[in-house]
Amino acid sequence: MKVSATAVRYIKLGAGGRWESSRDRAELHFGYGSVSHELAVDGNRAKIIAHLIALGRSPQAAGRDAQEVADFYELDERCLWITIARDHLWWTFAEREVTWVKPDPTRPGERFRTAIAGWRNTDINGTPLKICSLSTKLTKVASYRRTICAVKAQDYLLRRINGIEEPIVAKASQARTALLEVTQLLHWADFETLVDIIFARSGWNRVSVLGGTKKLVDLELEHAVINERAAVQVKSAASQKTLDAYIRRMDATEQFDRFFFICHSPKGALSVPDDRSDIHVWTGRELGSTIMRLGLHDWVMERLA
Repeated sequence: MKVSATAVRYIKLGAGGRWESSRDRAELHFGYGSVSHELAVDGNRAKIIAHLIALGRSPQAAGRDAQEVADFYELDERCLWITIARDHLWWTFAEREVTWVKPDPTRPGERFRTAIAGWRNTDINGTPLKICSLSTKLTKVASYRRTICAVKAQDYLLRRINGIEEPIVAKASQARTALLEVTQLLHWADFETLVDIIFARSGWNRVSVLGGTKKLVDLELEHAVINERAAVQVKSAASQKTLDAYIRRMDATEQFDRFFFICHSPKGALSVPDDRSDIHVWTGRELGSTIMRLGLHDWVMERLA
C-alpha cells in the first residue's frame, strides 16, 4: 500500500543515539523531562515557555522547546516520523497517545508513543534505505542539533519509501537505454574502437594491436598505477557457453590479472563465479552507463550520423 503523510518529522532518538533501542520495542521516545506530562498534555505553549524561562532557558530556546513538545503531543497518526541510525533511514507512524515513563528507571527517555507496525528501514518493496543511496537533501537532517524538526525533502522521502524512481533518474535510464540501442548499430570495428577508448580514459594502456585475427583476445592492457595486466574480449553477441570458454582460456594462459568480457547483445544472462572478482562482464546496462559516464555519447552518435 502506498505510504502518504500529512506531516513529516525527523526525531533524534537521544543524544548520541542512546535511545535507539526504543526502535526494537516499536516505540518513539522523547526527552524534555523538565516539561511534565501534565503541562505538555494541557498544550498551553505560553505556560510551557514561561516554565522553561523560569528554569533558566532563554525566550528563544524556550520557544523552540515548546514547539518540539507540541509536535510530539499534537501530531496525529498521519504524521510520518523518521530517524537515522546504523547507516539506514528508519520510518514509522505513531499512535496518538503519549505514555509518561520518567519515574521508571528501566525505561529510556521521559515519554514515548507506540510505533504503528514498528520501525522500518526498507521501502514498501523491501529495498533497504541505506544512507549512502539517499540524497543529502534528505540525510542532512541527521546533523540537526535539537530533537525534532520538519523535513523539507518530504516529496523525495515519500518517493523513496514508496519505491518510486526519481523523475530525473527515469529520464536518465531512458537515455541510457536509447544509447545502448544506438550502440548496437555500430560497425564491429567502431565498437572495438569504442571499447579501446573507454579503457584508455579509465587509465589502462593498450599493449597489443587493436582487433585483427588474434586467437586469444581483442585487447591486452596494462595499468601502471595498480601494476596489473588485463585481457579484453569484445563480442557483439555471446552466450554463457562462450563466456565460460573464454574464462578457461584466460586461466590457462596465466598471463593476466583481470579479464573483461564485453558484449552489447548477450544471448541470455551472463554470469561469473561468485569467487572470481578478477572477471568483469559488461553487457547492456553496464556498457550504456560507462559510455554516458565517460562522455562518449557524442562519439557514438558521430559514427552513426
